[in-house]
Parts: sequence; structure tokens; C-alpha cells
Amino acid sequence: MSRLEFEPGLTSYRVPSPRSPILHELVCSRLAETPGPAYWIDAGNTASPQVLYDCASSPRVLDSLRIARSFTAYQHHSIVRRMVENATLRTSLIVAPNVVSRYRDDDVPPWEREELLAASLETLAELGRALEIPVLVTTSSDEAEATVSEHADHTVECVRTREGVRLEGDGAETMGYWRGSYWQTTIPYWVDCCGVADRIDPVVTAADRGLLDMYPEPGGSSGEALSNPETEVSG
Repeated sequence: MSRLEFEPGLTSYRVPSPRSPILHELVCSRLAETPGPAYWIDAGNTASPQVLYDCASSPRVLDSLRIARSFTAYQHHSIVRRMVENATLRTSLIVAPNVVSRYRDDDVPPWEREELLAASLETLAELGRALEIPVLVTTSSDEAEATVSEHADHTVECVRTREGVRLEGDGAETMGYWRGSYWQTTIPYWVDCCGVADRIDPVVTAADRGLLDMYPEPGGSSGEALSNPETEVSG
């Protein structure tokens, strides 16, 4: 129910929570429309198979998705470096949720974590630009977002609403929300279906329908003045 232009380069998504299912929906949408292998560099056990299958229109959509799980910053950085060898022009997507989280663990010395994180982000960004493929990363805090934004080509805000998650940002638009057995439409959805109506002056419309009296009634003060324009005024 979200329309998104998957732009080449690194796109940062600010999600409501580290394991928000909005990323799973976007990945399944991309895989359903674009053939080619996709790579998911997992952190924080985000790649839930059940959620992915629930979001996919068909189980076959996920056949091209390859998931690698990291448990330390060093593992995460190593997987990112392997993407340089594995990703090709046929690759449809690279995903790295919670990209900052592993580099904040206590087992990484402070002097090393920033260098590792910057190298990973720069590698992902350059892969997206060089191969002209979308690379999606997620953040869920102001600190992480500020760090990633230095390397990101695009940013999208995933805003939690009463109806669901709304996308705001570069090339993103929410068309509706699933509500069990039905879905709630939005104004952008109907604009997309029907176009934009021309602006109509409400006063002119009311007059055309006879709902507005544009002329004074005869016999009133103004009507008398109009019907007797030559009346003399005595001194």
C-alpha cells in the first residue's frame, strides 16, 4: 500500500522500532517487481521468515533473497565487504537493517567502532551508486540517523499513525492501509485513480444552481432605487 521509487544509492529509513515490518513489506514489493538476487545483511534478528512470508504476495517472491546474519560488528563489516564481490549489475536490492546497532556493542573499542561503521556505510553507498541499485538501511534513533545521513543519498521517514505506517520523504508515498479484511484509502490514492479536479468557485456554482440570490427583490429600498432611477429629491 506504499508507493516507493527505489532510487540507486543508499537510502536511510527512520523506522518506528528496530524490528518494524515496514522494511519487510518494501523488500517484498521490490522482489515482486524486479528479478535478480537480493541480499539482506541482518542485525538484531530482524529478518523474520514468518514476517517475510506474510508480506510476500507469493512464496516464490523470496526465492532470490539471501540472508546473512551478523552477531558482532566485525562480522557485520566482513559481510558488507563480501558484498563487493557478490553484488553485480543483476542484483536487485541490498538491505542492511539496524545498520548502526552492531557498532555500538561494548565489545568494540570506541576508537575502532567509528572507523568500522564509516567504512561499512561508505562501502554500501558506493555499491549502490556504482551498480545503480537501491541499498536500504534503517535507523530507529536520532543518533543513528545523524550518523547514517552523512553517507545517505536519500532519506525516508516511516511515521507510525493510527491506521499504520506512513512513508514521507524522497520518492515515497502512502496510498492506503490494510485493516484486516479491508483497506483504508488515502487522498493520494484517489488522486492517482481519478486525477485532480479543477478548482471551482463556490459562489459561481451556487448561483448556477439557483441557490444564491444575485439580484435584489423589487419593493425593497435597493430595489426601489433601481426601479426609479429618476426620482427627484426635494430640497
